[in-house]
Amino acid sequence: MRVISGSVKGRNLKAVPGMNTRPTTDKVKEAIFSMIGPYFDGGLVLDLFAGAGGLGIEAISRGLERGIFVDIERASVDTIKQNLLSTGLMVHAEVYRNSAEQALKVLQRRELKFDLIFIDPPYRMKNMDELLLVVEERHLFAVGAKVVLEHDARTLYAERIGQLIRIRKAEYGETAISIYEWMEGDIIQ
Repeated sequence: MRVISGSVKGRNLKAVPGMNTRPTTDKVKEAIFSMIGPYFDGGLVLDLFAGAGGLGIEAISRGLERGIFVDIERASVDTIKQNLLSTGLMVHAEVYRNSAEQALKVLQRRELKFDLIFIDPPYRMKNMDELLLVVEERHLFAVGAKVVLEHDARTLYAERIGQLIRIRKAEYGETAISIYEWMEGDIIQ
């Protein structure tokens, strides 16, 4: 695993020890950023179910100014911190050990608005549409925010979830990427 492009291009990232996480492959990561970027001019990224933090770190390397990383597993949080330190990006990040749902409550109280959200849960979790509605209810989307949902290719998500409209979908073997954009206001159906 490595940072593919941007300010810390080529830096190696550690994987979370054990078999409980499934890191996004470099091939899939490159495809994701080709679809959503590839570079950014500031903004805030949220990496939920962050694992080793590879997606959020890549986003910061490519120009987002700050990132918040959330994972419930201690090993993941420790690995994210190591990766942020080794890339020199810790000054641009906050790392929390928490459930996604609890983290969203805290982020709402801080009145944060995210330009980009990565949601890469364990594939056994198939209710990310419900989680996305919670993100919307908590007013955490910046205008034009994008959500990258990585999921099992056999799990199907709707083209529209609340005010989110799916703008791209791609499959890479067992992995599917659904990219949504948040549309503020009324959507004509």
